[in-house]
Amino acid sequence: MSPTSTDGMKAHLGEAGSHLRQAATDTGDALRSAAGAAADELRLGKANVKADLADGAYAGLSAAEQAGGAAREQMDALMDKGRDLIDSAAELIRERPLASFGVAFAAGWIIAKLARGGDR
Repeated sequence: MSPTSTDGMKAHLGEAGSHLRQAATDTGDALRSAAGAAADELRLGKANVKADLADGAYAGLSAAEQAGGAAREQMDALMDKGRDLIDSAAELIRERPLASFGVAFAAGWIIAKLARGGDR
């Protein structure tokens, strides 16, 4: 090879090395940028998950409160029915005390018979 060919080859190798260094720099920049974007996406995803969990917990608490309110309403309705039944029974006893005593006596006698029949 002549000195000019060697010089040309060296120049081309130097240029290739320069391009390789620039490619390595660009690759590092791209990786840092991608890592930064991934970290941002991860932070955003984490925030979204926390928000969704908080919304779910709030909805669950609201449902529990409503269920408690519905249970209280049902309990109040049952208590009112129980009071009405007791009031009706008390009124019947006041109107017909002898008949009420007879029914109570008969019911007690039947329950006693059934209880003794089970013991044998």
